[in-house]
Formats: sequence, C-alpha cells, structure tokens
Amino acid sequence: MKGYGARMAHGTALALIVDGHPIRVTSPDKPFFPHASKRDLVEYYVAVGDRMIEHLRDRPTALERWPDGVFEGHESFYQKHLPKAVPDFVQGCDVRFPSGRPGRFIAPSTPAVIAWAAQMSTVTFHAWPSTAPATDLPDQLRLDFDPAPGTGFREAVRAALIAREVVGEWGWPTYAKTSGGRGVHVYVPVIPRCSFVEVRHAAIAIGREVERRDPGLVTMSWWKEERGARVFIDYNQNAQDRSMASAFSVRANADATCSMPLDWDDLAECHPTDFTLATVPAIVAPESWSDPWSGMAARAVDLAPALDAWSRDVARGLPELPYPPDFPKMPGEPPRVQPSRRRQG
Repeated sequence: MKGYGARMAHGTALALIVDGHPIRVTSPDKPFFPHASKRDLVEYYVAVGDRMIEHLRDRPTALERWPDGVFEGHESFYQKHLPKAVPDFVQGCDVRFPSGRPGRFIAPSTPAVIAWAAQMSTVTFHAWPSTAPATDLPDQLRLDFDPAPGTGFREAVRAALIAREVVGEWGWPTYAKTSGGRGVHVYVPVIPRCSFVEVRHAAIAIGREVERRDPGLVTMSWWKEERGARVFIDYNQNAQDRSMASAFSVRANADATCSMPLDWDDLAECHPTDFTLATVPAIVAPESWSDPWSGMAARAVDLAPALDAWSRDVARGLPELPYPPDFPKMPGEPPRVQPSRRRQG
C-alpha cells in the first residue's frame, strides 16, 4: 500500500505513517461496531485511502464523528468547520452557506487526511459536489434514490437504471454506487460553470422525467405523506451545502457497510451488505479491481439539455419544488407546509 509505513505500539496507541505523514491512533481497541474496533476503522481507511482520495480530493468535506462508536444510544455529530488545531498536512477551503455566511471546511488532499480523520472517530465522509477553490460551482450532479417503506434496494436500482436511460439519451455518462444503506447514488460529472440552483433544477428535470416513465415506482414529492411505497429521488442533494457520503465511506450501521462505486452490471447483481469495512479492502486491491469511477471528471458534460428540460416543464406549469427546511426562502418556492396541513388551513 503506497505510503503505509511500519506500525509500532506506543502503550495503548498506534503509530502509523500514511503517505509520509505520522498518524497517532489513540484507543485502537475501542469497539466501534459490533464486530470492529477503532483500529479496524482506521486500517480500513488506510487500505482504501489511495482509491478514496481520487473522489474526495479538494472537496469541502464534513466529518460524521462517533466518539464512542456506532452503538444504540451513542451520540454523533457533524464536524463541518476546520478545527483550529490540525496537523500541517490537513488543509481547508472556503465555502459559503445558503444564508450567505462564510465557512471553512476540511478539504482532503492526501490519504493521510482520511486516516487522521478516522483517528478522530470519523465514520463517514460527506463531500460537496464541488472542489476548491471554486466551491460555489458544482462539478457533479447527484441523484439520490431513497426507497420509502415498502420498497428497497432492488426498487432503487430499477429507478437508477431509468435515470441512466434518460440522461443516456443526451450522451451523458453516469456513475453509480451503493449508498451503504438501501439506496443508490448516481453521479453525472458536469462542467463547473453553473450555480447550485441551476444544477438542482437540472436534477429536478431528470427526476421528473424518470417519474413520468414509471410513476408507480418513482416519486419526486418532497412530502413523505405523498410518496407511498415508491422510491424518492432526493433532488435537494444538489442544493448548496448539501453533501453525500463519499465513495468508499463507511456508514454508521451495525454491519459497517460502505458506499461502494460499481459498474452498472455489478450494481444490478449486488446487495449492499456485500460491501463492508471487512470486505472492501480485499475487493479494491490493485491487482484485482479497476475503479469504475476513475477518470470521471474528464467526462464532464454541459448541463444545457437538462436545463432546457427544466424550462419546458416550467412552461407546462410545473412549479419550483420545496427546499430543505433550514434554507432561506428561495425564489419561486412553494410554501413549506405539508399538503395535509395546507388543506386543513
């Protein structure tokens, strides 16, 4: 493994060298999952670090930290802002929140940052769809296929395949991964010259076309009471300051599943529990696996076809859709009130 040095015991701590940088791992034997320790978590991220950094490099990244491990009753928190005291190899990047307030996020630049964050009890890395320094210009359009109760992973895969068909008609490439739960994430690399609002509108247009092609399977309704047993396409994952679990991130569940990038043929045949903290390092070993997401940025596309589709939908009378509840009121947005409450009013 590139940059993986010898490990020595220092009392109860471990000393690692990752990509030439020292990482001191405290409390390595602390349980972090029912069948895995903090040592296992850190060693996982060291093992996949070279793969993972290709997809995480220079992206504003929030850290989902579980100081006492992923167990029922244990607390977690999101570390968005760059801490005041960090090693010199941990860099930050400037961002702006929807409120207009500025911030400074961690922006991983080396596998050592990933290992350092794991030592800080980070289980999941939540990355923005943009890179420094142009953090206000997304370079990815993201479709999150979220199964409602009564549906599951297989239905999410079916919905993702329809989305692939829709954007494939424009000649666009698509990249799929398991979410690490029951869902599927599909990414499209885009030329970074459109705003978050424009990318979100493009995602809504794609989602609406997927819904038109199979309304019994897919819904674009933001309100859970209207979704039924269908797969929700979470278009708001493209709103500013929204992030998704990065490729290879471990998810906070008892199985320690991972968000795994896959070929489309493999996605159709797999199950999310095939990819865990224990199994992924062997799968991605260089001699046996080629990353299907490698070189994604080189295939970036122009958003124009999807924005044209958005404009056609607006001309037909289809409205703007709700933003997340913590956002300021956005232009053209409908009331953020559940439909049943609006009817009662």
